[in-house]
Parts: sequence; C-alpha cells; structure tokens
Amino acid sequence: MMSGGGYSALDDPKASGSVPAATGTDPPAIRFADSNLQTFPPSEARGKIAGAYRPPTDADDTFSSKGGGAGSVGRGGSAGSDDAAQGGWFRMFSVAAYKPYFDVDTSDVVERIWESVFPFRGTFTEKTSENPDLYGPFWTCTTLIFVAASIATFVTYLSHKWHKKEWNYDINLVTWSAGLFYGYVTFVPLLLYVILKYFSAPTGLVQLWCLYGYSLFIFIPASLLSIVPIEIFRWVIAGVAGFMSATFVAVNLRAHIVNSGERWFLIVAGIFLLQLGLAVLLKLYFFTITV
Repeated sequence: MMSGGGYSALDDPKASGSVPAATGTDPPAIRFADSNLQTFPPSEARGKIAGAYRPPTDADDTFSSKGGGAGSVGRGGSAGSDDAAQGGWFRMFSVAAYKPYFDVDTSDVVERIWESVFPFRGTFTEKTSENPDLYGPFWTCTTLIFVAASIATFVTYLSHKWHKKEWNYDINLVTWSAGLFYGYVTFVPLLLYVILKYFSAPTGLVQLWCLYGYSLFIFIPASLLSIVPIEIFRWVIAGVAGFMSATFVAVNLRAHIVNSGERWFLIVAGIFLLQLGLAVLLKLYFFTITV
C-alpha cells in the first residue's frame, strides 16, 4: 500500500493486482539447429542446382528416351541421361550408331574379299546377314579409286613417252574416279533397295552396300593388269573382271529376290548388265589411250 510519498512492498505475493516475484532459478537456454546457411556455396546442392555440371535434358523425352516418358530419367539417373541422349532419331547423328558396321577385324575382311573372288559360291549374303560391314566396302572403293587413277596416269605416261610426245598430268582422273565409284556403290544399292522394297523382297540397305562394296574388289587387280600395253588384253581383263563382279552380285541376290514375283529374272538381269557396264566404262575412260 502507498504510505506517505513512497511505496511499500506487499507482504502477500498472491494479493490481487500484484506481480509475482522472480524465483532464483536460471532461465532455460534456447538452442538453434545447426545450419550451413553461413557457407556459400552450400556443401550439398539440392533441388535443380547440382554440385557438378550435367547436360540439360528435354522437358519432353519423346525424342530422347528409348523407354519413353519422363520417368525414365528419374529412375535411371546418369544411365537414363545417356540413353536419352542416344535414343530416337538423334541417334543417326552419333558415331555410336555406325560403330556396329565397322566392328570387323582383318580376318573378316579377308574372308569377305575371298568370297568376292569366287562369285559362284553364293554364300556371301548368308555369311554377312548377321554382321554386314561398311569398313571393307569403304576401303575397297577408296583403294580402287586411287589404283585406277594412278595406273591410268602411268599407262598414259608410258604411251606418250613411247611415241615421244609431250605428256601432261590429268588431275581429273582422280576426280572422275572418285565420283564414279563412290557414286556407284552408294546410289545403285539405294535404288535397288527401293525396287526390292516395292516387290516385298527381304533385304537390307546396309547389306546391299556391303555386297556392292566388296564386288568392286576384282577391279583392283584388273586395273593393275591393265599396265600391259596390249589393247585386246585390256579388253579381256575388263570383261573378265566385269563378269566376275556381276556374277558375284547377281548370284548372291538371286536367292533373296526369287520370291519377288515373275519379274525377279529382270531384276537379276539388270543387276548383271549394270555391273558389266561399270567394267566397260572403266576400260573406256581409264585405259583407252589416245596419243
């Protein structure tokens, strides 16, 4: 109660309107959970921010995932990202898509070249049906390009020297040789593939490229033999090489297109004559010498 000009303490702490006195015990300490907010960057990245760089993934996995759907990325982790990058039609632009067609060793290539030298066997397509390659055809065609151009140049040089005429190197031999053989081994099988598809004949485009690529091997020794300066001999060599190459292609394709209807004979005959035409063109352009 108020006494005089001051205040007097209340003896009863439980009296109405009074403030209870603080006890002598210490207040409890408040502890905060440990946090890494004071460090930057955080030691563990979460959410969309990753500690290491990862390539972006498509929002829609339709073109990038083999399994389809966005869930494959979440379930597969990094493996799913690799599959997504290699799936769909984007795969045709990757090196991995063409790796199986170059997965051959020396013994495989030599065996397939040996098959082309004996054209009447007709077992080439059966032996290469599971593993057609493009390695042998590419190097066979490339070797033929430079052999034909170089031998033709050498033969022309000898002919001019024999007649004591001035000789000039023709760079167009390499250009025309590359255009002829690369173009032939690429577009003729492609056209044949379309024709066989029309007649529902079972065949594959890569297998046709493989067959036609190895069929050109016989022209390499034929070009080397064309060094002999006898015109009739060169025609015989070109004819024999063309006949062997044409027989090799026709015999191996006959078993696959015989069920394509009554026109199968016309297809085989066209294939045969086209190979013979290549041999004639090779002889006329590269080994017909005019001084």
